[in-house]
Amino acid sequence: MSDEQTGGKGHMADAAIKIEGLRKTYRGSKGQPEKSALKGIDLTVPRGSVFGLLGPNGAGKSTLINILAGLVVKTSGHVSIWGYDQDQNPRQSRSAIGVMPQELNLDPFFTPRGALEVQAGLYGVPKAQRRSDEILELVGLSDKAEAYARTLSGGMRRRLLLAKALVHHPKILVLDEPTAGVDIELRQMLWAHVRKLNEQGMTIILTTHYLEEAQEMCDEIAIINHGEKIAQDSTANLLGRVDSRTMVIAPDSPIMNLPKTEGVEAALRDDGTLVLSYRSAQTNAEQVLESVRSAGIRIRDVRTEEADLEDVFLALTSSRANETPADDQDQPRRGLHRVKL
Repeated sequence: MSDEQTGGKGHMADAAIKIEGLRKTYRGSKGQPEKSALKGIDLTVPRGSVFGLLGPNGAGKSTLINILAGLVVKTSGHVSIWGYDQDQNPRQSRSAIGVMPQELNLDPFFTPRGALEVQAGLYGVPKAQRRSDEILELVGLSDKAEAYARTLSGGMRRRLLLAKALVHHPKILVLDEPTAGVDIELRQMLWAHVRKLNEQGMTIILTTHYLEEAQEMCDEIAIINHGEKIAQDSTANLLGRVDSRTMVIAPDSPIMNLPKTEGVEAALRDDGTLVLSYRSAQTNAEQVLESVRSAGIRIRDVRTEEADLEDVFLALTSSRANETPADDQDQPRRGLHRVKL
């Protein structure tokens, strides 16, 4: 691999992004105290991965992404993008990353082809190396190449945002809530394109509130909360951290009394099944079944449900759920969504 590919940092060839001690503090206004959006974040994103950056609103995700994109100046710390130090080589580090923002910030009087040509010019891409039509075909906008952006649907505008993030051939693509508010068909189309880009070697960084989406797409996930990284691991290992177990009982007849056993939470679903939640370190499956029998419930069928990423996310962030967020203060608070790809 050449120095150009590694950014002259052969020892960092396995890291698409390396962040050390990243801090961002915003000054308070009108006598208000300073607010720390990032509190010494250490983060390494492997090359070629689909990397999830998760956290509740106010966690610091937007600040971190904006620092990577060169839109926000960090207070302290070190950021390296594709081997290029952001302070020493700002142009090279910025050219290595493309960002698809959450906001639909498009000029309504540009056509998609025109928007891509302008974006490529801003990044200094020579005309001979521009591939606007190829990118428009990739995102399914070839037939809208000469239509004004103001005439495009919301879904088409989001595709155009993805296209703009690709014009300068970035090694890393950041997707900030790419499927927020879009329909299932567009969501599937976007992820098909993202998978294709990743298969071609592009590193993908994803922020999303759709946790099943992250569970399906991401090789590795970092969770940040109130400016601090609270977990980073492979998706499989994160799922393995949750000790909770769920047993679902289909009874022979309607249940009149719920079983009562210490360490076991019992509830009825609308379909009449009994759901028993417990921790394997405190209670074993035989004890749960015995509590069901003791309640006079005859079992017609039984199955277990595994923990998912939402369980991990809530377990890691719930202890600080009531703290005041330092970032994204002006954004509407959204719940956690679950969606199948």
